[in-house]
Amino acid sequence: MSRVLFPVTIFLSAFLLFQVQPIMGRFILPWFGGTPAVWSVCLLFFQAALLAGYAYAHLLRNARWIHLAFLAVSLAFLPVVPLRPAITENPSTRILLLLTVTVGVPYFLLSATAPLLQKWSSSERSPWRLYALSNFGSFLALLSYPFLVEPYVHLRTQAWVWSGLYVVFTLLCGTVAWSVGQAISPPVSEEDSTRPTLWTILFWLGLAAAGSTLLLATTNIITQDVAVSPFLWIAPLSIYLLTFVLAFESDRWYPRLPFAIAAGVLAAVACAVVNAGIGLALWIQLGAYSAALFALCMVCHGELRYARPEPRYLTVFYLTIAAGGVLGGVFVALIAPRLFTEFNEYPIGLAAACLLGLAGWLRSGAWALWTKSNFAVRIPLMALLLGGLSAIATVSLTGTRHAVASWRNFYGILRVTDLPGDPRGAMRELTHGRIKHGSQYLEQAWRDRPTSYYGPHSGVAMALNALPEGPRRIAVVGLGTGTMAAWGRPGDLIRFYEINPLVKTIATTWFSFLPDSKAKTDVVLGDARIQMERDVAVFDLLAVDAFSSDAIPMHLLTAEAAEIYQKHLTPGGLLLFHISNRSLNLEPVTRGLAQHLNWNAVQVLAEDSPSTGEDSSRWVILTGNLELLQKIAQAAPHIGWTEPARKPILWTDDFASLWHVLKFP
Repeated sequence: MSRVLFPVTIFLSAFLLFQVQPIMGRFILPWFGGTPAVWSVCLLFFQAALLAGYAYAHLLRNARWIHLAFLAVSLAFLPVVPLRPAITENPSTRILLLLTVTVGVPYFLLSATAPLLQKWSSSERSPWRLYALSNFGSFLALLSYPFLVEPYVHLRTQAWVWSGLYVVFTLLCGTVAWSVGQAISPPVSEEDSTRPTLWTILFWLGLAAAGSTLLLATTNIITQDVAVSPFLWIAPLSIYLLTFVLAFESDRWYPRLPFAIAAGVLAAVACAVVNAGIGLALWIQLGAYSAALFALCMVCHGELRYARPEPRYLTVFYLTIAAGGVLGGVFVALIAPRLFTEFNEYPIGLAAACLLGLAGWLRSGAWALWTKSNFAVRIPLMALLLGGLSAIATVSLTGTRHAVASWRNFYGILRVTDLPGDPRGAMRELTHGRIKHGSQYLEQAWRDRPTSYYGPHSGVAMALNALPEGPRRIAVVGLGTGTMAAWGRPGDLIRFYEINPLVKTIATTWFSFLPDSKAKTDVVLGDARIQMERDVAVFDLLAVDAFSSDAIPMHLLTAEAAEIYQKHLTPGGLLLFHISNRSLNLEPVTRGLAQHLNWNAVQVLAEDSPSTGEDSSRWVILTGNLELLQKIAQAAPHIGWTEPARKPILWTDDFASLWHVLKFP
């Protein structure tokens, strides 16, 4: 019976271990501004809990009654439905505390299951197949979430189903713990096993930390430029887990030579993609980052398999791997944002993986085979060295961007750059990540002209010009450079909602739209939805233009968010969404919101206009005032839907997915 119970319990524990990660991420993402850093902090928590579980499995030895007691206590934490916390100035700490209270104990016990049951298994000749099975369960959980769970199952239902499966897990694990009794594994004498040295343990630690750093850094880059969603979180994590499955299932999946060459070449390619930025198509960027992650994690985890100890020391091995994962998570989520003003952790991870892979070859005697004729050794070693040096060079080059100033915090990277402009003179530009978030002419005569996505041909300009004469009350979700303030007239009120306090500082010190506005302006700091739930102000026009780089905060485009916006609009008021995006087609989502509010909608398209400093933009305008909407449409130079045949999509806080709005090449 143990031959069935052991693998089934291990598989279910691993499945639940990684299925709960995107579920928790979906719950808390809207509460902390929808920023990519939320997922980095979540991953750090899960890695720390994994480390705690492995430490528990290592220290528990044969005290099965302790484990049975913990399993019983963990049921008191079900269902795993978090409560929204009060928002503080330290989101990272709040996220870690929230996850600890909600899912900490069940996750801790799930983490301990695989190493604990492998240690208890006396009939299994090799524990590594069980380790591969555990990683396969994790991989399957992640792969199923964006395709079978998120698009079809409501979020609270997901949490309740997970909680039910966790009850099944506790029964299985309790049965295993009861059945094995006190006779766990046969003792192994010191003569039959080789104790790992300190250098070997440090080698394990470095490989695990490099893989973890690459996972989180790759996820940050992808989500910063597309969207913050479990759909995109899961792809890098699935690749990461797949490399564990392949590396530990069998030696045949990790032939050293081709993977060393691929890792070195792809590390250099990934560095080139980082430097090229948004000049490359999205599919090229995603392909390069994903391929590099797979090849380099295969090197890290393949070298871990080659360096694995005797089964006697497997819990030490697992504990070290988990500790390396936490080190990588701490570096990316907590240290890098305070240490760097660029995503330098990504090339650092590439360099570490290549150089540690090179160290793995040298540990196995490759240096002695370094001869002129032995190209089977020289080529892979040179490839790994090339990849490592390319990544190191990228770290030094990213600090030479032509920025007047740059900053980085929990919400991302902000840069101010002065650029040679058109005949009207130079322009100052604000970018978040790789995407422009506003610009202003430096010449005094043109400083008050609205530019970028707010120019005279934009949808927001058409909407403002269509409003009745007299003082206007305007709200804007997303501050940027404060360009909207340039449209202000005496008597107007323009209120900005901005989650990143650094943006307010930049908009008031490096740009003059806010200080020079003829309207009365104010900036409300904090997540727009949360602040508007507390606010009682009513506006004639509300424009939603909140992006983190090119990524959209999905919680600002749900039915619940639209209902909040509606409460803050006067009868017949205008609700605008800026949906310009390289990666996502948000037309169906905005039409879904219009349908939900029983309003009409029109899309206003604007093209690049160097003579006015305008950038191409797509604004969707929603209102219950059909006469006002027709007035806007008649004045706009270009209107219409690019894909009118597509059905509207309604996102809710409980049910949203990017799968149906991704733009494919």
